[in-house]
Formats: sequence, C-alpha cells, structure tokens
Amino acid sequence: MTRKRRIGKLLAALGGAALVAVCMAWPEVRAQEHADTKAQQLVVPPLPAQSHADFLKAADEVLAQMSEILQLPQKGELKKSIRSREEIRQYVLKDFEKEKEKQERLADELMGKKLGLIPESLDWEPFLLDLLTEQIAGLYDPDTREFYIADWIEPADQREVMAHELTHALQDEHFSIEKWADAAKPNDDAEFARHAVLEGSAFAAMLDWTLRDKGASVRESPDLEGLLDPDTMTGGEKAQKFDAAPRFVRDTLLFPYLSGAVFTQALLRRYEGWPGFNRVFEHPPASTQQILHPDLYFRDVKPVKVTAPELPASAAPQWKKLEASVGGEFLVLEWLKEFSGAARAKELASAWTGDEYAIYAEAKPAPGTKLPRSLLVWRIDVDNDEDAARLFGGISQALQMRYESRTSLLRRPNYFEFQTPQGGVFLRCLGAECLVVDGTNRATYDELTRAMGWPAAPEQPRNTEGDEIARYVVPVVEREACTVLH
Repeated sequence: MTRKRRIGKLLAALGGAALVAVCMAWPEVRAQEHADTKAQQLVVPPLPAQSHADFLKAADEVLAQMSEILQLPQKGELKKSIRSREEIRQYVLKDFEKEKEKQERLADELMGKKLGLIPESLDWEPFLLDLLTEQIAGLYDPDTREFYIADWIEPADQREVMAHELTHALQDEHFSIEKWADAAKPNDDAEFARHAVLEGSAFAAMLDWTLRDKGASVRESPDLEGLLDPDTMTGGEKAQKFDAAPRFVRDTLLFPYLSGAVFTQALLRRYEGWPGFNRVFEHPPASTQQILHPDLYFRDVKPVKVTAPELPASAAPQWKKLEASVGGEFLVLEWLKEFSGAARAKELASAWTGDEYAIYAEAKPAPGTKLPRSLLVWRIDVDNDEDAARLFGGISQALQMRYESRTSLLRRPNYFEFQTPQGGVFLRCLGAECLVVDGTNRATYDELTRAMGWPAAPEQPRNTEGDEIARYVVPVVEREACTVLH
C-alpha cells in the first residue's frame, strides 16, 4: 500500500494524514479471512518454503494482467520479497514512527477529541497501532519500490490484494506516486485528495481485475456511489478493531478507497478508460471536495485561500501551536455527521469553499496531566450568507451535543457562546464565513475577531446591579441513531 497521510490529518484528517495505508476496505478484506482473529498477536507458521515460488509466480502473473488492464507497460523488474506477519507488522510500526513526529501525533489526538470525533477516554496511539496492524495482506513500499508478499496467505487467495498493490507499483514506475502525493503539502486536505486518487484507482483497478473474465469493467458498471457506502461497511469477522473504531476513524480509513473509487469511475467515463485517467497525475484534485463532487473537478472549481487568525500577544504565551492546515469538506462533513443526520450534514458541508484551522496545546500543563488542554481556532468559508446561516445551525447543534456541561449561554442571530470546564466556546457567522473558537476566554476571542476586521460580538446582558442575568437555555438535540450493517 502507499502510505496514507495521517488519519484525516483531521483531515483530512486526523488524515488523510501520515499513517500507513492498510488494506482495510472491502473486498480486499475477504482475502485476509484465513488469518487468525488477533493475528498481530499470534505466531502464525509460514507456508512451506516450496510455496515461495508460487508466490513469486502469482505476483508476476498478476503484474502482467494489471499492466494490460491499466495499459501501463512495465519499465523494469519489480522487487518482490516474501515477508512474515511480524516483519510486515514491524514495517508498519517503523513507518508510523518515521512519518509522524510526536507533535503531529498529539495534534491529531487533540483535534479529534476537541471535535468529539474521538472519545476522550480512548487511549489513542495504542488503539491506532492495533488498528493499523490488525489486517495486513501485503503492501507496496514506494520508498524502496518493493512489493511485500504476506507468507501466511495462500497465493491463490492473495491475488486480489496483489491486483491492488501492483496497481500502485505500476503507477509508481510511471508517475512517482509518493512524490506526486507529497507535492500537495502542507495542505492536508489536498494531500488527502491525492491519496484518494491513488487508493481509489487501485481499488477500481482491482475490481476491473475481478471482472476481466466477464467482459465487464468499472467504467461500464452501474454507479459505484450507491454500492460503496462507508456507513454500511465493516471490516468482516476478523476486523475487531476496525469495527469497534469510532465512525470518524472508519470513514477516514475508507474514504480514499470508496470515494476515491467513485471519483476514479467518473474519470474513467469522462476520459474513456485508463490511459485517459492518467491525466489526473498532471492535473491532480485540489481538495476532498473535488473527490466528493467530481463535477467540481471537471469544472476546475478550487477552494479559496483562508487564513485563521493568529492568537493575540496576550494569549500566545499560554499556548503552543501544534498545527495549522486545511480540514476540507471531508472534515466538515464528518464533524456534522457525528451530531446530525448524514443527509443534513452532506447538504451543509457541500457549501464549503475553503477553511483553515489551528490546533494549540497548553504550553505548561499541570504536572501529571495525561493530555494537555487544547484550543481550536477554525475559520470556514462557504458559498454565500444564506449557506453561512444554515451552517451556523449545524455547527451550533454539534457544539451543544459535544458539550453536555454548559454554562453562561448566550445566543443571538448567527452568534453562540457558552462556557465549559475546558474553556469558552464561541461560534459566529458573518457574511459568508464562520469562525469557531473552542477553549479560551471571551477577551481572546474578541481580539481574534478584531484581527479579522469583524465588529464586536454581542455582550452578555446585565441587570441594574451589574450582575449577569439568567442565561438563555438552548435545547439539546438528540443525536440521530446510527446503524452499522454487518
């Protein structure tokens, strides 16, 4: 597998962005069902040595088939090696450490927990590593241009996975896929979109491989969007960590495969097959919005540049900025979907035209603190004033449901603030943009908005003695029940 940037990078979150991409998506999982349930914790004897020749032969045959399907000729000999489960697991762990600095990993965790997309109680890194090493059926390493073949799965059962991985190998020969994906940095949303191209095209090519003897193809098949629904996907009987993961984590892992495959199908149809599809490497998608809405890609509708305001000098010493990046339509969609119906979340998130968020950690947390307090500043642009007003409703609902303990509520048209044990929460939409500030005080919020050129926000009402009067009460909206089909 190519590397997938961290889990959403939260983006794209808490991905898109530098995690190792593992074959988590159906139907690749089916090839792994011969593995034990807790495979990464068990010692599984490798297949007999004489089977190694069968592995190499299978890989060569599938590589030739994928070269024909993709119409990408092999340029040289592919490096292949037979690896044990533990060897591949160690590769995943090493790559995880190499791709993600400690500060980046903390930013991912704080961002996910700040938005309520990851439970506060979840021991994040151990869970993530278990999840990423739960099911591995082989991978392609673009650094060494080597295909790692799992020695615990019969060659016949591994061919489907090979079709996916060897698509990466062929694309890498022709387009240097890791360099191509990295060119989007430091925009996490754009980088995540490029990984959706890589994983989605490999997924679609794998489907073409399975359909090759039937005279069918993804290009000529019914729309994949109705068939590949992440809300109904599970990892199968052997994917306990995946099925137990928060919905946002599952969606982030599946997005490059499923939405990427839908995007790939649109390009295959528009450009009349795989040779035409390859023009995407010269004209990459600019955002996850273009992946979610391929028509915007064809129309070259790109995000606007948005800059989140910097913390004022009065507050800056209290905080350490961990990361500033673009969340994209994907992150907005996932956040709203967590606290409202999927249909409403899609409608609201589709108005996104650009954003930037900054996530901060407390500079000097109290001794013994496991996780420092965090501060989020997130500026989001949308199409027009009306969309901003609608987005205000969706975000204010998300914030209410995210924080059950709220005091000092103040709500006015397109303005909402309240206090939590973690600090003040502020939401305002003005014109065609919204600003979310979560984790600081009103004075800092006021300085942030002044830096943006916004007028002063409404003040808490006071009585004649100067004491604040009873706060406005905002009803809590019940979260939509979610059902995952197995």
